[in-house]
Amino acid sequence: VQLVESGGGLVQAGGSLRLSCAGSGFTFDDYAIGWFRQAPGKEREGVSCISRRDSTTWVAASVKGRFTISMDNTKNTVYLQMNNLKPEDTAIYYCATDFRRPWCSPHYYNGTVAVADLPFWGPGAQVTVSS
Repeated sequence: VQLVESGGGLVQAGGSLRLSCAGSGFTFDDYAIGWFRQAPGKEREGVSCISRRDSTTWVAASVKGRFTISMDNTKNTVYLQMNNLKPEDTAIYYCATDFRRPWCSPHYYNGTVAVADLPFWGPGAQVTVSS
């Protein structure tokens, strides 16, 4: 099983980036997958999640209205469209899943449970937003 993020980079405040998370090495098709981020000196936090079962999503309050998650099931790829980026969005962004939970529970993804529990993580993509 492999998850690989791409699309990170350096952007000015107010700009946009689209992250991709490409999955390979598995045949599961009923799971939720989340995006997380970790800023320097801070704990890793949940950003967004999408369910492959019915495409329902969850988005953290700090990015709601600016970030949009989507999925291309034919490519096993999840996207995170990030608009109106702010310096505080600077972080390493990760995708993660367990291939078991089909739903995006806000309680699970918004706290520390998912970060400690999910077994499959990508290596991360650096996003830097300059002011």
